[in-house]
Amino acid sequence: MSLHDRGAPAPIRRAVLPTPRFVLLFAISAPIALLIVSLRPEAWRFALLYPVAALALFAADLTMTLPQNRLRVCARVPARLTPGKRRECGEGVTLALEAEGWPRSVVMEVLPELTGDALPPCPARAELRGELALSLPLEPTRRGRLTLDALWLRWRGPWGLAELRRRQPVGESIDVVPDVRGIHQEALRFFAHDAVFGSRSRRARGEGTEFEALREHAPGMDTRFIDWKHSARHRRLLSREFRQERNHRIMLGFDTGRLMLESVDGLPRLDHAIRAGLLLAWVSLRAGDLAGACGFDAAFRHFLAPERGPAQFARFQRFSAGLDYREEETNFTLGLAELNSRLQRRSLVVLFTDFVDAVSAELMLESLQWLTRRHVVIFAALRDPGPERLRNAAPVDFASAARAVTADDLLRERAVVLERVARMGVHCLDVPAGELSPALLNRYLAIKQRGLL
Repeated sequence: MSLHDRGAPAPIRRAVLPTPRFVLLFAISAPIALLIVSLRPEAWRFALLYPVAALALFAADLTMTLPQNRLRVCARVPARLTPGKRRECGEGVTLALEAEGWPRSVVMEVLPELTGDALPPCPARAELRGELALSLPLEPTRRGRLTLDALWLRWRGPWGLAELRRRQPVGESIDVVPDVRGIHQEALRFFAHDAVFGSRSRRARGEGTEFEALREHAPGMDTRFIDWKHSARHRRLLSREFRQERNHRIMLGFDTGRLMLESVDGLPRLDHAIRAGLLLAWVSLRAGDLAGACGFDAAFRHFLAPERGPAQFARFQRFSAGLDYREEETNFTLGLAELNSRLQRRSLVVLFTDFVDAVSAELMLESLQWLTRRHVVIFAALRDPGPERLRNAAPVDFASAARAVTADDLLRERAVVLERVARMGVHCLDVPAGELSPALLNRYLAIKQRGLL
């Protein structure tokens, strides 16, 4: 369906402009006319023939070019893109141009008009003869949403004197999500029976509290799992085999406030948290659990209800693209209270957030205490290597010594807050950015194997 036919969000803007070639031609005709008038004033009528001839050539060139009403444009916008990677041919916006009933070829130039964080797009130039398929690469620079507001098209007449321009409204949004190919590779290694993820091997059977099957007892197996009743019936030793429980609710809570904008290892804390959250969501959905998410800062802004199935991961990707970077202070009281009211069943709540000192963490601790009464909570924070480097650096002057003392005080306060969080029954993760994903998965597995949900 063409954009012209489907009801664009804004009217199509058209324009006819002279090209630099026509301007040069007209500028040359003006001195010639003045020279004739100055030499032969009675021949002023002949002097006007030169600019009039230039205008006539412009009109003739305009009549020989493709009319605006014969151009049809159809754009197919990708559902999602990945930041930081150059788009291959065919992975951007795909255009189908058609010159209805026009026999001559036209050199068409197309430039997208974007809103969002992306590299300046390059115009695409190709020859249109009847129909043309064209690809416009888009290169977003960070996660979020990219809007294709319109397409600018321009083409010239065969003599290069008249130029036609057209602004074709589009108004389509594109989700810019983290690269999930790496997430899928990590998750596939995790689901392999003989794979090692981080520092932990995954065993699908033999762990957990949900009964799986009976198998013949072998030397080395735990004797506590021997089923004596069935062993007597079958006249051989049989042991119970267990698996991890399913149908649990996993809720990922993303703090989108000011502190999550700080860069750690070249990326904002929020982006590290989203990548780890997507991996946990993929694993939990494959394990048969229900996964959901929410986002809050000064207000509770985003909520994705827990559901199961592969389609939920696609919703997670769209959800992650909508998490905005905000410079507001996080209201933990409002955010966690709203989350607690929306969770009707006991759930595993993973809170991705951070704090600066003990004073700013007080309200967060009070809200966490209410949340832990009904749910199992994982507190996931990223350890910034900057303060540790300042504390461990050898002081060379008074300023460096003062920085080391300040960094040591901040690290001590952070350790005190994390200890208070752990005493409340919250599972704390304070790890570097590169270790967040495996640490979170291992803690998720440990909680399920212990039957805490």
